[in-house]
Amino acid sequence: MSPSETPSLNRSREVPASTQSGYVMLLASLMLVALAVWLFIGAITPDEPDGLWLTGAIITGGVGLFIFAGFYMINPNEAAAIQLFGAYKGTDRNEGLRWVLPWLTRSKIAVRANNVISEKIKVNDARGNPIEMAAQVVWRVTDTAQALFDVEDYNEFVFAQIEAAVRAIGSRYPYDDIEHLEVTLRGNHAEVSAELRLALIERLSVAGITVDECGLTHLAYAPEIAGAMLRRQQAEAVIAARKKLVEGAVTMVEMALQQLSEKQVVDLDDERKAAMVSNLMVVLCGERDTQPVVNAGSLY
Repeated sequence: MSPSETPSLNRSREVPASTQSGYVMLLASLMLVALAVWLFIGAITPDEPDGLWLTGAIITGGVGLFIFAGFYMINPNEAAAIQLFGAYKGTDRNEGLRWVLPWLTRSKIAVRANNVISEKIKVNDARGNPIEMAAQVVWRVTDTAQALFDVEDYNEFVFAQIEAAVRAIGSRYPYDDIEHLEVTLRGNHAEVSAELRLALIERLSVAGITVDECGLTHLAYAPEIAGAMLRRQQAEAVIAARKKLVEGAVTMVEMALQQLSEKQVVDLDDERKAAMVSNLMVVLCGERDTQPVVNAGSLY
C-alpha cells in the first residue's frame, strides 16, 4: 500500500444515527412526570406517608426528568452528529424535535448552500503578468462526519482552498490573447470557471464539501501595469482593425477592376489602373471624408 492511500482509510464517513422522534418521547416524559406527581400526592395524603408510593414517585419523576435531557431540535437544512464519549455514532438529518440518550452529545452543522466571494488576490498569469483575481463560490456540506472530524475548521478550510485554487488557475492561463489562439482568463470565462469548480471539488472532498457553482467576479491587471497593458491592448486593437480594413479594401478594389473589365465600361492601361487603385484605397482606408475632384475635361 502506498503512503498516498493510507490517509484515505482514516477518513470519516457519514452514517445514519439511531435516534427517536422527540414528540413520542415528550409525551412519555410528561406522562411519567404526571404519574410521579400523582404518586407523590397519594403518598403524603395519609397521616403517615407511604414509603412505597413515595419511592415510586421519586423514581418515575427522575426518569421523566432524565428523558428531558435528551431532547434537541433540528431545523431545515441542518444535521446533528451524534457522539458517545468522543466516538462518532452517526448523523441525524430528520427535521423537528428529536431525542437520543442524554449521555450522547450532539454537534449541529448546517448543510444549506453557502455563498462566498473571495478577497482580491494578486497572481502572475502564464506570461508572468501580475493580475488581480477574485471568485464567487457556492458550496455546501455533503458529509457531516468529514466536515466535523477530518478538518480543523471547515469554514476556514474552504476559504484557504478557494484562494489556492484561484492562484493555480490564474497562473495556468494568460490574461488575454489578441489573436484568440489560446485559452485565456478573459476570453474563456465558462471554461475557466468549469475548471475552477472541478479543482475546488477535488480540493474540498477531504472535508465532505461540494461546490455547486463558481466563477470569477474580478479579473484585471495589477495597478502597476494596468496603464501599460491598456495601451498595448489599444495598439493591438488598432492594428487588428486596420488589418481587417485593408483586407476589405483590397477585395473591393479587385472586384471593381474586375467588373469594369468584364462589362467593358472603360479600358484602363496599367498606369490608369494604378491611379484608380490608389484613389480607391485612399477613399476606403481613410479615416476622414474624402473630397472628390470632378474631371470636366477629356478622359485623360
